[in-house]
Amino acid sequence: MQPLFLLCGLLCDETIWADIPDRLASVADVHVMSFAGCSSIAGMADRVLAAAAPRFALAGHSMGGRVALEAWRQAPERVTALALLNTGVHPPRESEYDSRGLLVRLARKRGMAALADEWLPPMMGGSPERVAQVMPALKAMVQRSTAESFAGQTNALLQRPDARPVLRSITVPTLLLSGTNDTWSSLSQHADMQRSVSRSTLVEIAGAGHMSPIERPDAVARALKGWLTAV
Repeated sequence: MQPLFLLCGLLCDETIWADIPDRLASVADVHVMSFAGCSSIAGMADRVLAAAAPRFALAGHSMGGRVALEAWRQAPERVTALALLNTGVHPPRESEYDSRGLLVRLARKRGMAALADEWLPPMMGGSPERVAQVMPALKAMVQRSTAESFAGQTNALLQRPDARPVLRSITVPTLLLSGTNDTWSSLSQHADMQRSVSRSTLVEIAGAGHMSPIERPDAVARALKGWLTAV
């Protein structure tokens, strides 16, 4: 059975993928990787490549999508398929330095609970009932992290490379996925990415925001299973 690595995004751990591995157990040997303590996208990709089998499929959510692209850039011969969820490829915008810096200062001054209250709600796009259901787990996830780990991951994002040239090099089956209500990494952004990837499929997840794997695990797992079985 093919190995599949699910890569977590900023401040995320296995919570974001919690309902996905069991749904894919019939088609993949699933591993979840998070990046506490990392401060560069390249370093995160190094961690993935050191842990992975010689050949593996790779799915990255948010910052994890950036890591997946870097792992492909470093070792394309090892990656059998790519899935990029709620992510992007552009270098940081000038405004990000201020907005992300404010969140780091908030975490350091008032703690991770205050950061969770500020950071999480704008990323959610599911129904009010689903958001209320998953928010306690997401807040607990953020609070398990530290302000310094958040600062390191934020530095990685602010120093991220322009990944647009990497898209044009991808030759394996590629899934591009985003929520219809994702205002951070929009569906239209993924459609733009698709135009640069020859063997790609675009999937929209209705009623989900930036945290689609936990907001709509049923639809996300269905898309991932279709992608894996087409490899």
